[in-house]
Amino acid sequence: MMGHLLGAAGAVETAVCALAMREGYVPPTTNLVDPDPECSLDYVPNTARERRLRHAMNNSFGFGGTNCALLLSRYDG
Repeated sequence: MMGHLLGAAGAVETAVCALAMREGYVPPTTNLVDPDPECSLDYVPNTARERRLRHAMNNSFGFGGTNCALLLSRYDG
């Protein structure tokens, strides 16, 4: 679980996305106890899930309106 890292948030989140693709797991959503039954998302509650990932998206929302979205794709060359 990560908190706000101010200026380094996007870099650390991107590193976590790259590691998740390399290691083959989906990081969990921590502290998810009562998901909304009206929302049909594939939740990953509290424990990582093994999954071969080809793509990962990272959304970083910084203080002062600094926002960024990165899409990482696995290279199997």
